[in-house]
Amino acid sequence: MIQFDYPWLWLLLPLPLLAYRWLPTYRPPHRKLRVPFTVAFKGRVEQRASPLTAGISRAGLALRGMIWALLLTAAARPAYLEPPITHIEPRRDLILAIDLSQSMSEPDVTASDGADTTRLDAVKRAASQFINRRTNDRIGLVGFGDRAFPLAPPSREHDSLQQILAMTESGMAGANTALGDAIGVTLKLLEQSDRPDKLLILLTDGNDNRSRLDPLQAARIANNRGLTVHTIGFGRTDTGTDEAVDAPTLERIAGITGGQSFLATDRTALERVYRTIDAVTPHNAEELRARPRRELFWIPVLMASGLLLLQVLAGLMPSLGQRPARWREVERHEP
Repeated sequence: MIQFDYPWLWLLLPLPLLAYRWLPTYRPPHRKLRVPFTVAFKGRVEQRASPLTAGISRAGLALRGMIWALLLTAAARPAYLEPPITHIEPRRDLILAIDLSQSMSEPDVTASDGADTTRLDAVKRAASQFINRRTNDRIGLVGFGDRAFPLAPPSREHDSLQQILAMTESGMAGANTALGDAIGVTLKLLEQSDRPDKLLILLTDGNDNRSRLDPLQAARIANNRGLTVHTIGFGRTDTGTDEAVDAPTLERIAGITGGQSFLATDRTALERVYRTIDAVTPHNAEELRARPRRELFWIPVLMASGLLLLQVLAGLMPSLGQRPARWREVERHEP
């Protein structure tokens, strides 16, 4: 598609004709005529304009009109607009914080084929399905155990994120659980984020027993910085041991930040929790459109330059052809 930025310039197309019609004729200030070569000049004056000369004159006017039209076309700034390019820009940074403590290696979860699998394998399967559904979100990954550490910054490189998630192992972060530090590391990871929506999905199978930052204090800081936290407790709450899920703390963390708290006791329930979070978290992205532009003004400028050069050459040809004859004529009449 070709468009012109200033099409109104074409209104100036009849300007030379109007100037020719209404402007006064130019008259030189001196009316005396001095001719050093009288004989040669007399022959030139007595020549009458031939039809060919008149045709050349009309062709010259047409040529000047074409040059003027081409210059106006160039000034109107023509450009070719290529098909639009659409870009989806995410407006949310989403962090998955996964408990990698030693207890996540317990093979007490029944897989889809009926075999027993570890808690972490069940979590990785559910989280992987969740990532596949969140095509328009920038997603990052945080692992925590004795300490919390970032595994992947938020980005749309979901394939790389899936590979990092698949390589996580239980116990790689230590044997304990640091919930508060996981929230703190997430805040640090999102410190430079300019996205208006920030979300943390925090999953654990135990209770906080190692954090340097109190989980509830971390939740208050997260709320002040606009971070919403959904919490998932994966396991039982009535085991009577230190490894039991601390459901009250998870609920308070979610409540402080405006999120929701979930409890899953098996693989099916865990996958259902991630589907629920996906449903209550609308996809937040804006569509950006751009049309590449190619400037075309140089084409009429080049054409006008070529026609102008042609006109100059055409004006020089008659004088170049007659100059030797004129000199011969002058030489014959010298005394």
